[in-house]
Amino acid sequence: MPWWLWVLVIVGGALVLLAVYDLSQKKHAILRNFPIVGHLRYLLEKIGPELRQYIVTDNDEERPFSRDQRRWVYSSAKGANPYFGFGTDNRTDAVGYPIFRHSAFPIVPTDRLVDDAHDALPGAKVIGARTARPGAFRPASIVNISAMSFGSLSGPAIEALNRGAALANCTHNTGEGGISDHHRQGGDLVFQIGTGLFGARDDAGRFSMEALLDSIANTPVRAIEIKLSQGAKPGLGGVLPAEKVTKEISAARGVPVGVTVRSPSRHASFDDVVGLVDFVETIAEATGLPVGIKSAVGDPLFWSDLARVMAQDGRGPDFIAVDGGEGGTGAAPLVFSDHVALPFRDGFPVVFDAFAQRGLHHDTVFVGAGKLGFVPDAAIALAMGVDLIAVGREAMLAVGCIQAQKCHTGHCPTGVATQQRRLVRGLDPTDKANRTAGYIRSLRRDLLSLSHAMGVEHPSLIRLDQIALRSADGAMVDGDEALPVNPRWFDDDRRDRLVANLSA
Repeated sequence: MPWWLWVLVIVGGALVLLAVYDLSQKKHAILRNFPIVGHLRYLLEKIGPELRQYIVTDNDEERPFSRDQRRWVYSSAKGANPYFGFGTDNRTDAVGYPIFRHSAFPIVPTDRLVDDAHDALPGAKVIGARTARPGAFRPASIVNISAMSFGSLSGPAIEALNRGAALANCTHNTGEGGISDHHRQGGDLVFQIGTGLFGARDDAGRFSMEALLDSIANTPVRAIEIKLSQGAKPGLGGVLPAEKVTKEISAARGVPVGVTVRSPSRHASFDDVVGLVDFVETIAEATGLPVGIKSAVGDPLFWSDLARVMAQDGRGPDFIAVDGGEGGTGAAPLVFSDHVALPFRDGFPVVFDAFAQRGLHHDTVFVGAGKLGFVPDAAIALAMGVDLIAVGREAMLAVGCIQAQKCHTGHCPTGVATQQRRLVRGLDPTDKANRTAGYIRSLRRDLLSLSHAMGVEHPSLIRLDQIALRSADGAMVDGDEALPVNPRWFDDDRRDRLVANLSA
């Protein structure tokens, strides 16, 4: 046999073996879905720094998440080395660039707060304390998984997130798609009720308390969240095409199989602030659980009216989840994703100020979302008054997302945001659960390390004047001046209350 034929046989055999390996391994969804060819992605990733040094983009130009940000999530999720060498390549002179002022006498970690945040880094407030709900609880983790529904994400992705939540001892928000078997993998849940009322509706699509109680029965639901809007598409409803409404999704959402499902742009159960508060209280009374709301920030009058009604009669939401306009786990028309709803740093102060003016900011729990899954952004949000951080797309990255930006097409190559069996099979929930937990633990650990370096015991105690941001004229300005916050709400009384809560 000619020598070249031997070469072909050997090369062909090697490719067959490689294909068999790719199809059977469970660590890389890309390789399971695209055997042999998928290795090109990792080759390009490996030599990418050398290529990018001379061509293409630098490490901070890609959006919505830069290469450095994605690399940090991937490394943290895998338990690999998350350090970066040879100094920063950021433009530290860029407007808005944050610098955290470290203390000359940093705190030496103690066992009172878990210093490596491996098991938990608790929140500083009790959800439901203000209204004395029977199910009031202190979140075990300051970082939790944000709302992403089964339907928008695949079953294995949801399963990985829920298992990861259990491993990281944090909560997992169901999103508005109801509770599926994929959500029942051991992680505590926050059940979200969206405008479509999935999991809480009758056959006519109206709110049903019976359906809600049935959905949460025998599940680890710790709280209920009423979604008014989200940062990706505020003021819009959603559409789940008929081909995506499988038997599993039908069962979770309480809708017919194979029929297009449309979520309205608003809730039909109430049409004003008083009605919203009544709806919250009705659900809280029936379930005994803390009830909150989630919204992007548009009309500021809504928030001042809500705070006024809550202060008058002591009722209303136990927590407020504020989603920045830069949030993005849902597909949306370009004008809505780019131009509707305030960015988090502009929107959250509107909410916090409205509640602080009524004295409600001490006992109401504030949740922040919208690209806050990185230490600098999370730390700034906590200093602005946020109590808990909710991570969405960052958790998707931990599960295996490569920012292909095909979420809306149903052709996600990693099996995260698709229902196609050919692509979904590549995602192994067990491996990705460990990565989800690894990312959350790393974020908590680095937040705690940063707070210790700044001389405070917990990230919630970081002060705005300990953060400096670059102004347009090149000066470094204290956070309480550079950010649109009212400094008078961040006094010693607030800090003393947080310290007392953490010591309780």
